[in-house]
Amino acid sequence: MKGKCLLTMLILLQLAGCDGAFDTVQPPPPTPVQVVYRFDDHRYLELKGWDCEGALTYVDTRRNIRSEVSSQFYRIFTARYVHPSERYIAVLGWRAGGFTVSKDYGQTWHTVMFAPTTSEDDGTSSPRREDIVSFTVVNDQGFLLTKQGRIYMSSKPFDDPRLAPGGPGITYELDGEKQEITPQFPGWAWGMVYFNPKTLITSVEKHKINWQNLPEKIPEVKNYTGWDHMRCDMDAGRK
Repeated sequence: MKGKCLLTMLILLQLAGCDGAFDTVQPPPPTPVQVVYRFDDHRYLELKGWDCEGALTYVDTRRNIRSEVSSQFYRIFTARYVHPSERYIAVLGWRAGGFTVSKDYGQTWHTVMFAPTTSEDDGTSSPRREDIVSFTVVNDQGFLLTKQGRIYMSSKPFDDPRLAPGGPGITYELDGEKQEITPQFPGWAWGMVYFNPKTLITSVEKHKINWQNLPEKIPEVKNYTGWDHMRCDMDAGRK
């Protein structure tokens, strides 16, 4: 028995390089975490992942909010991004075809859409990523500007009170016939759809007061202390 044990030990020592120490498997390096955007001194976006892709988290240290915007595969938005708004937060990504917004200071997040209207020259309803010049969120309203000078925007930051539960609804005429938007089927909620206002004439949304008297240009942002672009270090975690 002793001879067998001795032989086993000799074989193990040879496999270990004959120095009496066994090779150990090194643990993988920790996944890098970096701030990719700062709204101000207490609000920021945090990305966890390699090669600038991964899970995105919104952090507000003043309100003690830490919420998941995207669980995986998020890639930063590369055009100009200015965002002083606090209650309404909109986060675009690389593709920008549909993005995520919060209407409660970043506590919960929802996917928004572009209105299904013909807004682009090729007949599509939303701009191509490479045509986007900037995205600005101010006064709880989002504005996306394209190279062609088009502005896609969300509605004013409230729902039409006539469509609240128990409200009278909205009546209008179409081709001489009476139509109605009811509180039971109010349509799009504020901030959840982006629209080219020039195509609004074809939509029933034009009858809602939150889609009326919209800005004709992006409101000026003054005294903004946040970043004007997202930033990401591709080599994070490897240095």
